[in-house]
Parts: sequence; structure tokens; C-alpha cells
Amino acid sequence: MKANILDINGKKTKTIDLPKCFSKKVREDIVMKIIETQKNIQPYGPSPVAGKQHAAKGKVVHRRHVWRSGYGRGSSRVPLKIFSQKGSQFNWEAAEVPNARGGMRAHPPKPASMVNTKTINKKELKLGLISAISATAMEKKILKRYATLNEKIENLPLVTESKLTTLKTKDLISSIKKILGKELYKIAEIKKSVRPGKGKLRGRKYKKNAGLLIVIGKKEKLKTNSFDIQSVNNLGVTDLAKGGSGRLTLYTEEAIKDLGEKFK
Repeated sequence: MKANILDINGKKTKTIDLPKCFSKKVREDIVMKIIETQKNIQPYGPSPVAGKQHAAKGKVVHRRHVWRSGYGRGSSRVPLKIFSQKGSQFNWEAAEVPNARGGMRAHPPKPASMVNTKTINKKELKLGLISAISATAMEKKILKRYATLNEKIENLPLVTESKLTTLKTKDLISSIKKILGKELYKIAEIKKSVRPGKGKLRGRKYKKNAGLLIVIGKKEKLKTNSFDIQSVNNLGVTDLAKGGSGRLTLYTEEAIKDLGEKFK
């Protein structure tokens, strides 16, 4: 399988042979399995000792002729906190239970239930990564993922010269506009908007699209907030298949060489 290398102005300069990982069969089931195992939710909930930081002695005994008994006092069978005592007479106050003042929540979120303990095999992880890379070179996969795209996509997978990593942000954006074209750049641009509904009050006020992913070589460096950037060393399935396989991805020439060494 071959690919055209585009310069920073979007013009073809030469063609290169792609590594084998770009022509492998896409295992959608394994890709989705990896995404599921790598899901990360921030656990949230009350403190484990909330409502229990007191000297309540447990449920009050309601038998007769027993010291500290609640028999005949009209007290409820809940943990009670002793404020004062005179002989066998106690000044009690309900504590700990949800219906008591300063008590714990009735059915709080359980942080333990939010911790992801799923794992994935190493061979499956490698196969899933190869599948995700291969999907970036398939026009059908990309068109299926981006429903707004109507025109054909040329020069897949998108590969550019390594000179791209030396550009400043302003020049980088104008270069990518030339490489992708108007239609593709609409998808590549990261758009951030305010979420409708109550999610705004729950720590997820903003939502944004995935946008373009730029894959650079091991020794290359590129910094910008306009697009997602990932090195070949740290490239994962969640980068390439964020929201499903077939993410719009741009590779540098150096990144293609490093991928070839990684997946011989």
C-alpha cells in the first residue's frame, strides 16, 4: 500500500510505501473492547465517615431492667448520641441515620462502583491499535463516522512532510487548511460549546468534538491547542478511535517511518 506525501501547501511531493499496519483488517469488536476497558470515570460521593463522626453507642436496647435501656422512654430504635446523663437517665439525641439531623445521606453515590477494574490482554491491545491505525486509511470508515461529509476524501491516509512540526500555530492552521480543504477542515477544527441542561451544574459545563489528530514521530515536537497531538511512542486506541474507529488523522513522514519500525 502506498501513500502520497503532501507538503505544507497541500501539494503532492512524492509517494512512499506504507507499513503493513495500514492494510490490516479492522477488528471493530476488539477496538470497542479496548475502549470499554480504558474508560475512566472520576469517582465521586460523600466521605466514607460522613455522619459517623460522633459518640453514638449503636442501637438502644429496648428490654426492661437493663442499664441504658430505652424501655418506656418513648425513644426511637436508632443510634443515639448521649449529651449528658444522671444515674441511669440519659439525654439522648438521634445520630448517624439519614432521618436524623447531621446524619448521613440516604442513598449516596458509591465511589467503589465507579472504579473500572476491567483489563485487556497485550496481544489484543496490539491488534486493536493496528486496527485503529488501519481504519484511518479507509474512506468508508471515515465517511461512516462523519455523517456530514458528502464528498470523497483523497490521499488517504493523510501524510505530510515533517516540516509541519516546525511551524508556529498561525502558519500550522493555514497549512492544515490547505492540506485538508474546506469540507474536511470543518471536522478537523475543535469546537467547544456550552452543554444544554443540568449537566452544566454537574462538572461538565462544556462539550467539544474530537477534531483532527496529528501523529508525530518519536523525536519530533509540536505544541498547539488547536488540534490533538500524539507521539508514536504514546499512541493508543483511545487517541485513534475516540468515539469510534476512523478518526480523521494526519501523520508526519517521520511518524510513518517510526510506525514501520514499531510494527515490523
